[in-house]
Amino acid sequence: MAKTATKKPEAKADKPAGKKLPTKKPKHTHHLQKGKHGGTMVVLVNDLLHVGKQGDLVEVKPGYARNYLIPYGLAVLPSAENLRTLEQYKIKVQKAREARVADLKVLAEQLSRLPAVTIEANATEEGHLYGSIGPIEISKTLKGKNLLVEGDMVKLEHPIKEANTLTEVPLSLGYGIETKIQVLVVALAPGKK
Repeated sequence: MAKTATKKPEAKADKPAGKKLPTKKPKHTHHLQKGKHGGTMVVLVNDLLHVGKQGDLVEVKPGYARNYLIPYGLAVLPSAENLRTLEQYKIKVQKAREARVADLKVLAEQLSRLPAVTIEANATEEGHLYGSIGPIEISKTLKGKNLLVEGDMVKLEHPIKEANTLTEVPLSLGYGIETKIQVLVVALAPGKK
């Protein structure tokens, strides 16, 4: 077997001694912070069902963060600036939430002092309604009295199908504020529509 000659590295003549050449700066790409399960760590901007509350640092799947949460502004990457901005935003949201709760408490008080809400509907001679009275109809009647109650706030178990009945209807206004109202369904006179 023939031995091959090994060359010793020679000193580079083109590099001046004592001067350093500029090195390439590394590219700063936004690397997503990884969680303990391999997911991406994000800070939530809004409350998200099954994910977390506003301001929480949560771990989600990378594609969910990259393709949905971050582009739609529902979450941000956990940087010092984003966390600071989020803290200021949380203070504003907390003040708005407190004002909303105060308004809902006033609305609940108004609803509790309200006598029975009367709704007229078409009915047969026996008192059976041709349709039924549900959350939407109750909401419309309350809005007619300048009480802003949405249909999803009315927690009626079964639609009202009988005329001349007084029914107690629970209302869930939000933020844990609940009240009850009395709804009286009256059959329309035969000549009215």
